Amino acid sequence: MFEISILKSFFQKFKAITVIGILFLGVSIYAQKPAFNISKDLLLVQLDCKTDIDDLHTAAGLATLLHYPDYKDLNYFAIAGTYGIQEGLYVPPNELMKLAFGKNWADAHYKRDKSIKLVVEKVKKTIKSGGSVWVAEAGQSDFTADWVKKLVEANPSLNVKEKIHVVQHSDWNESVTEPTKLKYTQSITDYHKIADGNAVGNGTPGLKSDGIVNWESKLNDNHLTLVWNIAMRLGNQYNGKDGRYLNESVAEGGLDFSDLSEVCYILNLMTIKDTDEFFTYFKVD
Repeated sequence: MFEISILKSFFQKFKAITVIGILFLGVSIYAQKPAFNISKDLLLVQLDCKTDIDDLHTAAGLATLLHYPDYKDLNYFAIAGTYGIQEGLYVPPNELMKLAFGKNWADAHYKRDKSIKLVVEKVKKTIKSGGSVWVAEAGQSDFTADWVKKLVEANPSLNVKEKIHVVQHSDWNESVTEPTKLKYTQSITDYHKIADGNAVGNGTPGLKSDGIVNWESKLNDNHLTLVWNIAMRLGNQYNGKDGRYLNESVAEGGLDFSDLSEVCYILNLMTIKDTDEFFTYFKVD
């Protein structure tokens, strides 16, 4: 009995130490997780626009976020046409991109090489100033791999994992990234895979609605209203057309800016539950 008592005491202490160790490890990992520094970091939002129209809504969602006072000084750059190896037709977003972001975007569909060069220069400038770069991968990682390679060629000693953070929420996006480019991006950058932004209740904002969202009553701003109306018009124009992916939520009158969940992760806005809460959070009176 005495030996059994000693064994029980030992295992209880071992269990307690193990639990404490796991908790400590979790806290340590959380504490070491890099955070976006709005005073010096760069946010890149890369939209594939092929063949789902959700990136149109994502662009409008980003414009809504950028209008919020907390992000008026956010250093960002948007890129359209950053698709991978998926088949299907492109969803032309240029009318929307110009209205939403002015000159603060690039067209990688028609000017891929120029867009890569432009991004590399912006990244170099950010890093030289002591900042880091955060990529919201609203699509595949092919474009990221291409510009990161150019960056490394110009700066072989650069600690890429320390300076380049990539956030991806979609298994499908990974599946239609050219395999060697996906592997390169995952291995050389600080790659964050988060829960899918198409679903609600998984720890990531679920920014895809099953029905109509009452966004107009919450955005008392003519410019943002126009941005959303154009995003919805273009979305309806191209949704499921000529072999493009049919986004059923949008076809039923809903919104899908699920890729913006990555931006929410980067900016620590993970408490936003769904599309309704998004527009409540970024309400413009």
